[in-house]
Amino acid sequence: MYNLPERFLLRMRAQLGEEYESFIKSYDRALARGIRVNTLKINGDDFAKICPFKIRKIGWEDSGFYVEEEKTGKYIAYAAGLYYPQEPSAMSVVPLMQITGGERILDLCAAPGGKSTQIASYMQGNGILISNEINFARAKILLQNIERSGVKNAVITCAEPTALAGQFAEYFDKILVDAPCSGEGMFKKEPAALECWNEKNVLSCAQRQSQILACAYKMLKGGGTLIYSTCTFAPEEDELQIESFLKSHEDCALTKRIKLYPHQVEGEGHFAAVIKKSGYSKSEKAPFKGGKEDKSAIKLFKEFASEVLKTEFCNVKVIDDALYSLPKDMPDCKVQILRAGVKLGVVERGRFTPSHSLALCLKAGEVRGIEVNDQTATLYLAGNTFACDTALYGWYAVVWHGYVLGWCKAVNGTAKNHYPKGLRI
Repeated sequence: MYNLPERFLLRMRAQLGEEYESFIKSYDRALARGIRVNTLKINGDDFAKICPFKIRKIGWEDSGFYVEEEKTGKYIAYAAGLYYPQEPSAMSVVPLMQITGGERILDLCAAPGGKSTQIASYMQGNGILISNEINFARAKILLQNIERSGVKNAVITCAEPTALAGQFAEYFDKILVDAPCSGEGMFKKEPAALECWNEKNVLSCAQRQSQILACAYKMLKGGGTLIYSTCTFAPEEDELQIESFLKSHEDCALTKRIKLYPHQVEGEGHFAAVIKKSGYSKSEKAPFKGGKEDKSAIKLFKEFASEVLKTEFCNVKVIDDALYSLPKDMPDCKVQILRAGVKLGVVERGRFTPSHSLALCLKAGEVRGIEVNDQTATLYLAGNTFACDTALYGWYAVVWHGYVLGWCKAVNGTAKNHYPKGLRI
């Protein structure tokens, strides 16, 4: 079924010895699929009650579940941000970070957002998360996944690691480097990785990873933790990469290392190493200086909030004609920022229009809403209007099973659809 490269097979035989045959047989098994419940919005037990497909627990992540469903993105619960489709082995990395809350965390190679949204679920809105991706198109996908998950304390950046290192010397408590790699562990999931594999690419990836790690080291404060991970089996990108890093950084020590093979676990290939940096440092940065104190725009938002919202948003600034609730203690930095905190909405023709990202970070008790059933929710996600109480007027959240899907505007018994056109099913 899989035309595995001969050189790859020779390398794996030398690497695995007696386990090689079991490893090869694992390619006859179906791809392990998983989802991770978004605990910013729902816990695993409550999700199991409304989940539209069969789920089974994953051992290394409390909110992770195996699924047999292939198209998990077609369901209402996905649109509500209640779960994130994620390969099971990939969920093993973030628990190693031992996130305690209130920390400064950097996800240096973050797209498409699986590990960033997982980190955010552990942070529970405390501290600040900077999620970075150097490719702009992939950074936009990262942004979309962060927003759907309802993350309030993230800053999405699009910058080279060297640029970030120049801005954040010894700043972060924890840094995740989920490094771009040759993808040997994802041959079943990503056919492109199989098609592009060669030993030259393995070495090229290793060189790039070394450069990224050097930047991460500069940004990690004394006493901080660096987590390095890949989805490959290549020692040059895994064990040898870490060995080389530790030799050139004597103030760092390896505290834990895992390597998952598909013949040993119900999942694909993954590697992770936890590195502790000695010493102590507390680098401070000036607070974010951007944005405007546009009193008229902020006044319109506050009027909307007093009528529609039952929760407060602080640190409201106007940036590029949109209103944002910026994360607490957001640092000033001179790199491209796609989004910081929550985009609240825009002012158009003297009226405030709420954003979809605002809706998705709200819980049902934090906003006035219209509860809909499965049929109406499906119509709404397709972009249709629906009937509502004639007494309702103005902005309302569309709420399904107690979870917010987006905005509608009630007028004369009709809920006009404001679900983003690009997301409609």
